Amino acid sequence: MAELIAKSNVAVLIGMGVTGRSAARYLTREGRTFVWLDTRELPPTLAEIEVEFPSVARELGELKESTLLAASEIIVSPGVAIAHPAIRAAAAAGIPVLGDIELFMREISAPVIAITGSNAKSTVTTLVGEMAKACGKRALVGGNIGVPVLDLLLEPQAELYVLELSSFQLETIARLGAEVATVLNVSEDHMDRYDSLAHYHQAKQRVYFGARAVVINRQDPLTAPPLAEGVQLFSFGLNAPDRHGFGLRTVNGIEMLAYEFIDLMPASDVRLPGRHNLANALASLALGKAAGLSMEPMLETLRHFAGLPHRCEWVAGQDGITWYNDSKGTNVGATLAALQGLASEQGRIVLIAGGVGKGADFAPLAQAAAQLRALVLIGEDADKIAAVFEGITPIEHADSMMTAVQQAAQLAQPGDCVLLSPACASFDMFSGYDDRGRQFVAAVKEVLG
Repeated sequence: MAELIAKSNVAVLIGMGVTGRSAARYLTREGRTFVWLDTRELPPTLAEIEVEFPSVARELGELKESTLLAASEIIVSPGVAIAHPAIRAAAAAGIPVLGDIELFMREISAPVIAITGSNAKSTVTTLVGEMAKACGKRALVGGNIGVPVLDLLLEPQAELYVLELSSFQLETIARLGAEVATVLNVSEDHMDRYDSLAHYHQAKQRVYFGARAVVINRQDPLTAPPLAEGVQLFSFGLNAPDRHGFGLRTVNGIEMLAYEFIDLMPASDVRLPGRHNLANALASLALGKAAGLSMEPMLETLRHFAGLPHRCEWVAGQDGITWYNDSKGTNVGATLAALQGLASEQGRIVLIAGGVGKGADFAPLAQAAAQLRALVLIGEDADKIAAVFEGITPIEHADSMMTAVQQAAQLAQPGDCVLLSPACASFDMFSGYDDRGRQFVAAVKEVLG
């Protein structure tokens, strides 16, 4: 295989997931020859790939250094760590290692709003996309949410691209060059892939490389980059705004969304529930402002945007108890944000949590102990979460989502809410966070009748 690549001067594509398949379609459209690798002996998509790409050479299983060293360039899917020894050896030999984002940026001329962070990426990305459309822009949304970026190239050229980017995608970026870029927040995530929080933080910061304007979270110092000369800086936060800042201000007893010293609208008019979503609304306004979007259509979008499935989604209300699905809360920071966001609700919270912890430290969840009525735990790392709350919060264990919902219904009291926000990945019990969320919603509807 290595001799074939060397003689043909072809690329190597690694990964047969959603991103890998979009990259394969792109390379095929470009008339490029490539060899397709996957670290798994039997990728679940292999049968479909054999039908769609019957003539593409493939290697499955452990990556061979000889194959990579013979490549003209290596295109790595986000799920494959570039720290793999064979990939590192190829990079050290001067072979370009890149991802789908780099390929996408080569092809477009329209500006990009690039959004990353540990939490709230999907909500903010979608919200900014809706704001842009409300302003009359031909905007396309994709990346780590919905449509892979290379599939966006199948659409007519947009006036604006709004991209959600993961730390994995950013690892292969040399200079993104976004019109506007942000890191919404930074908390521990993917510690099974990164050596430390600092290592993870460095990956997130790559979103700022080459940006014309940046948006930072005033209340999270880890979101601030070292700024190059000429880069505009905007900020957001739940505190009072300053110059080029969006925030909250109380006027005559009414909490207002504000920009600098201008009051924009009552915070109560934002349709998304929870204070964490006020932060998301302010971040979206800051991104839109930095990109030159008009204010009034953006504010009108906030009055109507109800949020995304599985992100603090209202499910039901019965007997004075409200049920929320935050299955997308796959790390500790996301769950803390959801708990703190719902803290202003009456009563207390019965939290359903647990799953695959990805090497996370669950200790910070103790900050929310006073808000909890009880904890119902599921999944592989349930005991690790239980250790944080032992002797502080009543704890139940469940072996299925249905059982967890039944137990939560018994524990909750009128005025409380039940929140599914697992602080963990889902793959021990479910096919993904969306499957977990759907099973939660179905169980709630069955239990409530």
